[in-house]
Amino acid sequence: MKIGLYFGTFNPVHIGHTILANHMLHYTTMDEVWMVVTPHNPHKKKSSLLGNHHRLEMVYKATEDFEHIHPTDIEFKLRQPNYTIDTLVHISEKYPKHEFVLIMGEDNLKSFHKWKNYEVILEEYELYVYPRIGNKKQENNLYTHPKVHVVEAPVVEISSTFIRKAIKEQKSVKHLLLSNVWEYIDQMNFYK
Repeated sequence: MKIGLYFGTFNPVHIGHTILANHMLHYTTMDEVWMVVTPHNPHKKKSSLLGNHHRLEMVYKATEDFEHIHPTDIEFKLRQPNYTIDTLVHISEKYPKHEFVLIMGEDNLKSFHKWKNYEVILEEYELYVYPRIGNKKQENNLYTHPKVHVVEAPVVEISSTFIRKAIKEQKSVKHLLLSNVWEYIDQMNFYK
């Protein structure tokens, strides 16, 4: 089984995340997409994150109607901050019969050479890259790497940062979230 790993803090998860996960599922050779809720991205401040279990709960709510998209808390049990290579080694050992591939935005591909052991990742795993506004392909020679697949996917420029800021400013963001995720955020008074 070919599993696409879609990493993120999902703080909060929004419709852009589910649109891209669903697109990857239907327009590539992936059998499932696992949304990996990251406790601590080494490139982000941890203080701005909701608790791990709340973000995982939101991803459960966001994916409950998608048969082949599943949340996972596999990084919760690993050493932090979380580095993708460590998670890949762990998950590949835990599920040896699955083939794992990475799903990432063009913005991540642009800085991929700064990731811990990125060469090892490229040797062992395929990358499925979705477009982002403002990224120029010629800036990065990874686009021609045989393990990198650029997928024609919808350009979704919704950011969790924007959503958190809008909620704090008491602006409506219901249209950017699945209804059960919005209800959970509202009920729990998050980001206010």
